[in-house]
Amino acid sequence: MQTQTVTEAPRLGKLYLQAVVTARLGGGGALPDTELVLPDQVVDPGHLAAYVRVCGGSRRDRLPATYPHLLAFPLQVRLLADRKFPLPLPGLVHLRNVCTQHRPIATDDPLTLRVHAERLVAHPKGAQVDLVATAEVSGERVWSGRSTYLARGSDAHGAHGATAPATVDGVAAGPAVELADDPAAAVWRIPADAGRRYAAVSGDVNPIHLNALAARVFGFPRAIAHGMWCKARALAAVEARLPDAFAVDVAFRKPVLLPSTVHHVVRRAADGWDFALLRPNGEGAHLVGTVRPPADEVLPAPR
Repeated sequence: MQTQTVTEAPRLGKLYLQAVVTARLGGGGALPDTELVLPDQVVDPGHLAAYVRVCGGSRRDRLPATYPHLLAFPLQVRLLADRKFPLPLPGLVHLRNVCTQHRPIATDDPLTLRVHAERLVAHPKGAQVDLVATAEVSGERVWSGRSTYLARGSDAHGAHGATAPATVDGVAAGPAVELADDPAAAVWRIPADAGRRYAAVSGDVNPIHLNALAARVFGFPRAIAHGMWCKARALAAVEARLPDAFAVDVAFRKPVLLPSTVHHVVRRAADGWDFALLRPNGEGAHLVGTVRPPADEVLPAPR
């Protein structure tokens, strides 16, 4: 795999515009054999504080487990927006996300971020791909992430006949938990501007999260909440009970339309936690997730 070092985080707004052109050109072919590396990233305390205000949790001397994903996401989008990438970025659906904290990350740890794409496979509804990210401190891998995306209606050229498994609503295999609604569930009333507030701290200006008209182009009746905001807020609710090392695995099932009311359910498991964001009145789950000890089989191998 070829390594390409970048000196600063790409601008997401520019990349989304570039992705429109990429989609028109059609893409196709195999995944790029490229790893993007962004070294020596020092967290801005003000930015981290803004992230915590938007996503929940408390100010601490360590990073939330979802925060490195936010730092690596512009590198992921740079890969996805390249005209050689075989799948179009516009309309891409985030199916699953696994974040693993191998040890606590201090807020002043300088991070080297690495991102590459792998596992391009056919999916019953199109094509599926994984974007893998890692964060290192002085050569030690301290965090890993894997995001699984679906491009509806696309062909998985170069997938060698592999087909992704499907579970609920065609979603890639994820946490094997089903939680029922609970009278003690926390009730979240998510405002219409939740997508814009998260975009302000994440830089993720995908219009499906910001504007109802843009969301309708991709089949949503209203703007939808960012999946990673939902995950970050759900995890923040149990942050005081998390160990130093853990993996949090989430499957995104039904988008959260803005504004919305959802129920956040948490259940203690033998070796961690199960949680879900549920639609009221027993209408199913927006998100299901688990917190477990790190599992190497769902992580990228050390590079």
